Amino acid sequence: MRRFYLMQVQPDLFGGASLIREWGRIGNRGRVLVEHHADEGEAASSLMTIARVKGRRGYGA
Repeated sequence: MRRFYLMQVQPDLFGGASLIREWGRIGNRGRVLVEHHADEGEAASSLMTIARVKGRRGYGA
């Protein structure tokens, strides 16, 4: 099954940062989850942790 997983860190309007995660099957509409964090460093740390776990499950570059 062809699938995708996209993650990005973006600043929000309140001085924090959001980790935006999108996943699903290629060719179909994906699901989106937004996690709010106090700062960009915390969001990036969360991104790296999730990327490590997803890499073990077969999501890779």
